[in-house]
Amino acid sequence: MTIALEGQCLCGAVKVQVEGAHDPRPGACHCRMCQRWSGGLFLCFEADADGVAVTGPVTRYASSSFAERAFCTVCGSHLWMRDTDDKTYELMPGLFDAARNWPLRSEIYVDRAMASVRLAGDHHRATQAEYEQKNQHVAGDAP
Repeated sequence: MTIALEGQCLCGAVKVQVEGAHDPRPGACHCRMCQRWSGGLFLCFEADADGVAVTGPVTRYASSSFAERAFCTVCGSHLWMRDTDDKTYELMPGLFDAARNWPLRSEIYVDRAMASVRLAGDHHRATQAEYEQKNQHVAGDAP
């Protein structure tokens, strides 16, 4: 599935255009780092860096040796988590009006989910151990 999307932060200072998002359905992450950054649950959809255009005041934070997180410098809206090794953006779906009806694609670190944000539905799920066995991650993330 290939689509074109336009989104913006809360104040409108940062604009994000995406050409060719692989699958716009969001995935959810319940790891401790994402909980701290998002306040409970991180939602994102993936897009190749070549298809993402960003304008406006953005601050980037190197949250690990392989990833950065970005936010609007004016209003603080979270914009993305980006794997700096493969250049994939994991964009916040709330920036895009089109995301209102997208169903959840997947959920990781399900065994670490806060009680207030446990998700129902028929989507792929992986525990911390299942995810970390197959993917790069930040060791020692648990409190």
